[in-house]
Amino acid sequence: MSANARMRPARYTARPDSRLSPMSAPVRLAKRVAELARCSRSEAEQYIEGGWVSVDGRVVDMPQHMVTTEAVELDAAARLAVAEPATILFHKPAGLDAFATSEAALPYVDANTRWDEDPTEVRLLQRHFHRLTPLAPLEPDASGLMVLSQDGRVWRRLTEDLDGIEQEFVVEVSGEMPFYGLQRLKHGLQYDGHTLPPCKVSWQNEVRLRFAIKGVRPGQLRAMCAQVGMGVVSIRRLRIGRVSLAKMPVGAWRYLPVEDRF
Repeated sequence: MSANARMRPARYTARPDSRLSPMSAPVRLAKRVAELARCSRSEAEQYIEGGWVSVDGRVVDMPQHMVTTEAVELDAAARLAVAEPATILFHKPAGLDAFATSEAALPYVDANTRWDEDPTEVRLLQRHFHRLTPLAPLEPDASGLMVLSQDGRVWRRLTEDLDGIEQEFVVEVSGEMPFYGLQRLKHGLQYDGHTLPPCKVSWQNEVRLRFAIKGVRPGQLRAMCAQVGMGVVSIRRLRIGRVSLAKMPVGAWRYLPVEDRF
């Protein structure tokens, strides 16, 4: 439970699953829940935004939703907690131009594609899929870790501070690297007219290079490999700062816990 969460006060537990008597005039769901739980309107909004309220058996997380004669129920396990903005980690498949528009990746991120082994305990809510901004650009032909967020703090971290955050990539290559190639990849190359700062490069196996690099730009890894005579077969991003892709399969997503930082 987050620091902002608290269990429902005992005075609310007497009627946790009671249904309100039908009313003919439409009212906001928050007003109806406030009557049901005998709580303030702001507390009712927290219950709703937390996904604890159902209307005719379907969870509704919008306090302004209008109801009339529907059966409104408050989950017996409901607790009060400030609604946190969502940040989603997505294993982007190669070929998806997820940064073409702010909504390009949304068709791939829904309730059906959430990773079965998501270690977080975040309740899946429809509002988590609204106004998600793609962050930390990843070129269309690359796969791997992608971030979509509603959180302004995450936005600032992955825009204003991104050049100072180390990213890790695995690059499958073709061709023969000259004996000096690995050292040049680490330091001594140029891209877009500028000398690149040092980075960490090592062989993962006979055909894959692992890069730990800051300030990387779309197209940069391909250009670096080309400068040492190597072709690029595929690129996959494994990590941004302290947040990793882990074993999440291609096309799946999970939540980033609020307390985790890049």
